[in-house]
Amino acid sequence: MPVQVLRHIRNRASQMAYNSMLYNWSLKGPAPERMVVRPVDAWPGSAESGQAICDGALMFEGAQMPFGPHCWGLEDETPAWNAHLHGFSWLRDLRALSASRGMSAVARTYAKMMIQSWNDYYMSWHPQSWRMDVMGERLAMWLSAYEFFSVVEFIEPEDEEIFHETFFDSVMRQARHLSRAFAHDTREGCQGIGRLQAIKGLLYAGIAFEGCESWTEQALKHLDIEIDRQIAGDGAHRSRSPATLLKALQILLDIRMALRAADTSLPEKVQHAIDRMGPALRFFRYSDKHLALFNGGQEGDGEIVDSVLRQAGVRGKTLSSLPCTGFERLTLGRTSLMVDCGQVPDWPYDKGAHAAPLSFEMSYGRERLFVNCGSHPVDPAWHEALRNTPAHTALSLDARNACEIKASGHFARRVQNPTALREDLKNAALLDVSHDGYEALNGFTHKRRLYLSEQGHDLRGEDVLSAQVDPVQPVDVAVRFHLHPKVMVSLIRDGEEALLRLPGGVGWRFHHSSGHLALEDSVYMGQGVHARKTKQLVIYGQAHEKQAQIKWALQREG
Repeated sequence: MPVQVLRHIRNRASQMAYNSMLYNWSLKGPAPERMVVRPVDAWPGSAESGQAICDGALMFEGAQMPFGPHCWGLEDETPAWNAHLHGFSWLRDLRALSASRGMSAVARTYAKMMIQSWNDYYMSWHPQSWRMDVMGERLAMWLSAYEFFSVVEFIEPEDEEIFHETFFDSVMRQARHLSRAFAHDTREGCQGIGRLQAIKGLLYAGIAFEGCESWTEQALKHLDIEIDRQIAGDGAHRSRSPATLLKALQILLDIRMALRAADTSLPEKVQHAIDRMGPALRFFRYSDKHLALFNGGQEGDGEIVDSVLRQAGVRGKTLSSLPCTGFERLTLGRTSLMVDCGQVPDWPYDKGAHAAPLSFEMSYGRERLFVNCGSHPVDPAWHEALRNTPAHTALSLDARNACEIKASGHFARRVQNPTALREDLKNAALLDVSHDGYEALNGFTHKRRLYLSEQGHDLRGEDVLSAQVDPVQPVDVAVRFHLHPKVMVSLIRDGEEALLRLPGGVGWRFHHSSGHLALEDSVYMGQGVHARKTKQLVIYGQAHEKQAQIKWALQREG
C-alpha cells in the first residue's frame, strides 16, 4: 500500500479522535494571566484594507468577501480564503488603520470583537480552523498583535476580564493541540510552508508563557528537521517557488526575532539557512523589485521583498545560478534572463508546481518583456490552468504538458534528466539546457540554447527536438513567448517578424527561421486576482523527422 494512502488513513483516524468531547475536554488546563515575552510582528498592513474590514469587507490579494462576526460559520469558501480568514493576518491591516487619526479605538475594538466571536465559534477542535498551518499563523498573529488590541477604551472592566480569560484559555487550548499534533507526527495534510507556519505558532506560544519552554524546544526540534527537508543547499525552497521562498524566509526571520526577544540562543542551522535563503531570494528579484513568476507565485510586494532582504543581511553580487534547484540567470547590461532548467519538485512539494521545463522570463531595466502567466492566489481552477506548459514562455508538443499533472495536484510523468551548461564570456553569455519530459510520449528530447550578447541588446534562441527514430506521425510544435501587458506588439513583414515596444520607449524586433509566427491573446496574473489581458507570440511548426530545429532572435532597435 502506498505511503500516501497509509498517511491518509492515519490522518483520518486522528481527525476522528480530535472531533470528540473527550479530546476537547483533555485540552483544558490552567491559563496564564499574562505573557512573559511578547513577540513582535514586523510586517506592515494596509490602512485601506483595515478600513474595509470595519466597513464589512475582508480584502485578500485584491479580492474581497463579506466580513463580520457572522462570517465564521461559512464553510463554502476556497481553502485559500479560509486560511486567510482564520489565520488572522488581517490584524495587521487593523493595526495600520489604528495609526490613522481618530481610528485607533475603532480598529482595536473591531479586532477584539472578531477574536471574541471566533472563540465563541471555535473553542473546540474544527477540521478547517484548527488545521496546523492555520492555527500556527493565528497563534503567532494573536500573540504578536496582543499589545495592539489588548487595551480598548470605553470597555467595561468585567467585559475586559472575560475577554482576557477567554483569550488566554483559547491560546493554551490551541497550543496544546498543536503540540500533540507534532508529537503524533500526523502531519494532518500540513506540508511545506504550512509546516513552518505551525512551528512558528508553537514556538511563539512557548516563549510567551512561563512554564511552556517545552513547546519552544519541540518547535526548534521540528524546525531543524524542516530546514533539511525544505531548504536546498543553494538556499531556494524545495517547491522551487520564489513566492514560497519569500514566505519561508519571513518565518525564519520572525523566529529569529522572537528567540532574541526571549533571550534564547538561535540555533546555528537557522542562521545558516537565513544566510543561504537571502541570496537565493535576491536571485529571483528583478530590477523592478518584484519576483519572477515560477511555480505558483506572483510578483509579491516589493517593499516586503526589500525588507526581507534587508533583515537577512544580503550583500554582494546577485547569484547567477541556483544549481540545486535548477535555475540560471543571465545578466548583461540592463537585460536579465531567468531560466528554469531543473526538475519538478519531489513529493509533497510538487503540488502547485508548474509543468514548465526550460521556460524563461526576460526583463530590460525595470520593465518586463517576456513573462510566464503567473498564478491565481484564490481560485483553484485558474491556479490549475496556469500550471500547464502553454501558460509559460516555453515549448510544448501536441498541446500536451511537458510533465503530467494528476488530479491530486501532484505529478506523474516528469523530467528525469535535465541538463544545464553555461559559458560566461567577456561580452556574452551562453546557456545550453535540455529536458526529456516528452520522451515517454513521443520520444523527443528538447534542447534550448540561449545566447545573450551586445550588452544585452541581442538575444538568440534555438530550440532543437531530437529522437532516436522518426515519429510515427507529425508532432505539432508550439514555441510560446508571453508578453507583459505593458508591452506593445505588432506583426510586420507579412507576419514574419514582430515589433515590440516597452513602456519606456525602447523597441525590439523579433524574428524566426522556420514555422509560422502568430500573435495571440494571453493573460497575465502576476498580481492580485484579476487576469490582465495581454498578448503572446507563438511559433507553430511540426516535427516530421527525428531532428527538428526552430531558431529565433530578439534584438533591440537602434
